[in-house]
Amino acid sequence: MTPIRTLAILAALSAASPALAEGNVAKGEKTFKKCKACHMIVNGDEVIFKGGKTGPNLYGIIGRAAATTEGFKYGKSLTAAGVAGLVWDEALVAEYAKDPKAFLKAYLDDSGAKSSMSFRLKKGGEDVAAFLASVAPAPEATEGETATTD
Repeated sequence: MTPIRTLAILAALSAASPALAEGNVAKGEKTFKKCKACHMIVNGDEVIFKGGKTGPNLYGIIGRAAATTEGFKYGKSLTAAGVAGLVWDEALVAEYAKDPKAFLKAYLDDSGAKSSMSFRLKKGGEDVAAFLASVAPAPEATEGETATTD
């Protein structure tokens, strides 16, 4: 196989996985320690990452609509973003973690938007997003879809 063809195949494969961020799961687990003051990752009785309760449980955040963790009271702007259709993927989680207030202002096109999350993750957001994706439940097939192994 020629080097050009190999590069073309690699480029096509990387383009075929848009939901995956360029983060490093191991680094993300380490960086998540900065987040655990407010957030935990818990699946029922299984504690994946013990943390605080100031922020919502982040188990299953990737692929979930914003501001929909049952039993958690979200701020007005994040709730509005969820109502407007914001569904978290790795790239959006990384962007939000970098500057939550700026993210919401841009997403809602509202200069008055605010975030209840005051912490900013200056670097490593992609890694944390990759870690969160790695501990998420497997995606479920929607009605009418079947799993394929093409």
